[in-house]
Amino acid sequence: MLKSWGIFLVALLTLAACSTPAPTVPAATPLVQVVEVEVTETSRSTITLTPEPTRRPLPTPTVFSAPAASRFKYRIIAYYPSWAVYARKYFPVHVPVQQLTHLNYAFGKIDPDTLQCVYVDSPVDDANFGDFRRLKQVYPHFKVLLSLGGWTLSNGFSDAALTPESRQELVKSCIDLYLGTHPDAIDGFDIDWEYPVGGGVETNTYRPEDKHNLTLLMQEFRRQLDEVGQQNGQTYLLTAAVPASQSLADHFELKELSAVLDWMNLMAYDFHGAWSKTTNFNAPLYKAKDDPEESNNVDAAVKYYLAAGVPPRKLNLGVPFYGRGWGNVPPGNDGLYQSTDELPVGTFTYGYYDYWDIPTRYTSQNGFIRYWNDEAKVPWLYNPTDRVFITYDDPESIGFKADYIIAQGLGGVMAWDLSGDDGTLLSTLFYRLYARSAWGRP
Repeated sequence: MLKSWGIFLVALLTLAACSTPAPTVPAATPLVQVVEVEVTETSRSTITLTPEPTRRPLPTPTVFSAPAASRFKYRIIAYYPSWAVYARKYFPVHVPVQQLTHLNYAFGKIDPDTLQCVYVDSPVDDANFGDFRRLKQVYPHFKVLLSLGGWTLSNGFSDAALTPESRQELVKSCIDLYLGTHPDAIDGFDIDWEYPVGGGVETNTYRPEDKHNLTLLMQEFRRQLDEVGQQNGQTYLLTAAVPASQSLADHFELKELSAVLDWMNLMAYDFHGAWSKTTNFNAPLYKAKDDPEESNNVDAAVKYYLAAGVPPRKLNLGVPFYGRGWGNVPPGNDGLYQSTDELPVGTFTYGYYDYWDIPTRYTSQNGFIRYWNDEAKVPWLYNPTDRVFITYDDPESIGFKADYIIAQGLGGVMAWDLSGDDGTLLSTLFYRLYARSAWGRP
């Protein structure tokens, strides 16, 4: 019932985007059901929450007309992780295709022994690709890219990118595996090497040559994709996920890459998290005056990429559909910029909160108080009794980021990840970046 109403609202919004006047957009209904369960975490920070949300089984969305691809002035891209079908019970049929231009399916990986592309979860991957193929038949504007790598699956890139022969074999194996097996489901590749030269998982292989070898690898992907496209009359996309950290971005030949790629997805989040010993914002749009860190914000990252020669229209701004938290946080400054090394219980992982969980159990309830930093343009939550601090994005902060995309002339937005949303954040982005521009409003 709740999901059906949410689908009706999304349908109304999307259909109205093609006409005038603009309707008032209500908040989306969270895709959760509430059960009376007490959650107590005692091994680290202690917090008791009642009730605990679990995802409601979602019905098949109603089919209705989506905007033509040409009507989207900005790209609206989201990652879909293959593991979303497990604990989160989020399946391809639940993807709000009408509000997206592209979906990045996470992840494929490189076998560290053979240096070939392989599935991560073959039964799930095959089933998901079949579902995406059917969605694309109904919504021809919708494109799906296979994202290769990610934080835990980037070991293998350095070896595979090392020589002309290894690059050629890797790319061929990816094309054979994904485009050869699922030609009607996949429209290209998104390369998420985390990270060349260093900065990723400690056990990954790194080389100083990674910086240039990444460019050579992208050139080989582009060459082979164009060759296959000429044979079958298709145009395949090639994109990359790139870091917001300037120290990591220094290991990318940004201007050269931008000439090869269709676009870059700037991972403008995780400026702070479980690895940090001081509470701070996950994805601040701007630097707050009291923030001791000068460059750990979205605006600084975007300006770095533009100064490096990346065309604005080839840069998509990444936004998080999740929050991060700390426990045992002192009450000074309402928990902000306080020292701690403890993590609270999250949605499924310590210190990590799916967005749909935050308004259900935390925002202005269970002892949490919502605060807003008008310089950074992001909210945070603090519970002075349980001493828990949560940094996250909500419709207000996401709206500021959508406006920033427009003001900077960027190509669009990318979100990690769809399974963390309750429909509210994506609807906000869609309204700001598509519907509002379609109605000709500022």
